[in-house]
Amino acid sequence: MNPSPPAWDSGAIARAHALYAELTGQTLPLHLERQRQWALILAQGYGLEDIRRLIIYLQREIRAGRRYVGALKLSNLLQLERFEEDLALTRLQLRPPSPPPLPRAPSPASAADLADDQAARLRALEILRQFRRSLR
Repeated sequence: MNPSPPAWDSGAIARAHALYAELTGQTLPLHLERQRQWALILAQGYGLEDIRRLIIYLQREIRAGRRYVGALKLSNLLQLERFEEDLALTRLQLRPPSPPPLPRAPSPASAADLADDQAARLRALEILRQFRRSLR
C-alpha cells in the first residue's frame, strides 16, 4: 500500500515563500529552516489563500497603527501558533456594541406633583430675589 502524498511539497513551499515575498516586497532566501516552517504550516492544511489573507490583514492593521511592522517578519509569521492565532483574527466577526437602551418615557405626572414642582420653583425664585436685594 502506497502512502498518500502530503498536501504540500517543495513546489507548494516555494509558492508560499514567493507569495510572501510578492506581498511584502522582501526577498529572503528560502533556506532549510524556513522550508521546514512553511512545511509545518502547509501540513496543517493552510494554503496560499490563507497566507494571502493573513498578510493583507497584517498590512492593514499596521497601516491603522494597531500592529507593529514586526508582525510581518517572516520569523514571526512562520511560527505556527502565531500564524494560527493571527489567521483566526482575520476571520473574527466583531459585532458593533449594542445601542444603549432607549430612555423610558416619563410616567404622567399627577396634578399634585405638578403643583409641588411649581411651588418649589416659586420658592427658589423668591430666594434668588431676596439674595439680589441683599447684595445691593
